[in-house]
Amino acid sequence: MANRYVLTLSCPDRPGIVAAVASTLANLGGNILESQQFDDSRTGRFFMRVLLEPVGGESLEAEHLHGAIAAVGRRFDMDFDLRRADAPYRTILMVSKFGHCLNDLLFRWRSGGINMDVAAIVSNHPDLEPLARSYGVDYHHIPVTPSTKVEAEERLMTLVDGLDVDLVVLARYMQILSADLTRALSGRIINIHHSFLPSFKGAKPYHQAYERGVKLIGATAHYVTADLDEGPIIEQDAIRADHRMLPDDLVRAGEECEARVLARALRWHCESRVLVAGDRTVVFS
Repeated sequence: MANRYVLTLSCPDRPGIVAAVASTLANLGGNILESQQFDDSRTGRFFMRVLLEPVGGESLEAEHLHGAIAAVGRRFDMDFDLRRADAPYRTILMVSKFGHCLNDLLFRWRSGGINMDVAAIVSNHPDLEPLARSYGVDYHHIPVTPSTKVEAEERLMTLVDGLDVDLVVLARYMQILSADLTRALSGRIINIHHSFLPSFKGAKPYHQAYERGVKLIGATAHYVTADLDEGPIIEQDAIRADHRMLPDDLVRAGEECEARVLARALRWHCESRVLVAGDRTVVFS
């Protein structure tokens, strides 16, 4: 992926967008390897993702690329992002006491399965520090109480800014973030939760689901907004349950589903495959 770039963009839909982008990249010596587009009739916006590399093994200068694309962007009232395809997303993982998603993400990161760089782990409990230490990642225990919530979020933002963080992942972090924080990190926070919501809220949702005899267990990964658990959905999955499964069986199945769904959502985000379209997402998977 060296010297390859990923360009993502959105703008009001009109003729000529693809041609303008393609000709601009070609004039700069860029060879398009992948190109995906989506015309959202619901919003009237056009979305595009392009993976490119230089022709003939030459090099592409990010500054020149950015300037040329910005010129096209002004013509089409375009929002765009350009980044090197091999540049990892600097990431903070946040967790409380359930470590299944954290453990899964750390393994995938170390084995090269997700294009991220784990800058730190933040938790409101000390329980998972040994896991962080085993991966050589700094662990920041930031307790949260009603009286310290503002201070805790200020400490988190200090870490985000100081560590040059691109993304915050709530890997089963069981605290509600303030509206101010979610606005400050809009499009940069991903959460995972079981898909029973809005049913079975609160403690022991899988035990509640067991009592109701549910037949499907699922998980949802989404961007965090001020509306609790209602941000734009990135990925979901579900598995079958039956009468033989006890509450602990449902919990284990749910944890496995949560880990898979969060990993897919995070991998797609870190490959610049997810674009926010209002209250929904466009996922170029």
